[in-house]
Amino acid sequence: MTVYVASSWKNTIQPRVVDVLRHRGFEVYDFRHPEPGNDGFSWSEVDETWLSWTPSEYKDALKHPAAARGFGLDFGAMRRSDFCVLVLPAGRSAHFEAGYFWGAGKKVFVLLEQDGQITPELMYLGANAICIDLKDLTAALPEIYEPDEK
Repeated sequence: MTVYVASSWKNTIQPRVVDVLRHRGFEVYDFRHPEPGNDGFSWSEVDETWLSWTPSEYKDALKHPAAARGFGLDFGAMRRSDFCVLVLPAGRSAHFEAGYFWGAGKKVFVLLEQDGQITPELMYLGANAICIDLKDLTAALPEIYEPDEK
């Protein structure tokens, strides 16, 4: 069973979530390490001045081979994955990814565990489970999924 972990580069618990899920026997796609020797996509691969792009420059940057490679790895993993864990806090890309899973009829779990204030989101009502911490997440998963025996 394959899980796609959607989150933010700034999220400090994302690596722990990946580790816990792998320890539970799931195959996990980690956007920070999508394949051996690859430390994930960064806009700085396209242009070091990416933070000051105009809308036109951004649109052009989406055509860059590095952006196409990064998108291909992530989207390919999304298509192969059985479900998504959205680890908060997360940005626009992660929410777009979770929306893909929801729209494709695949399961979505939202993990709220984070430091600081939670930003309420009505659309999380579409998730299969809202989990307050990793213990809650791991308890929710077996109710729906049993990883293959290894």
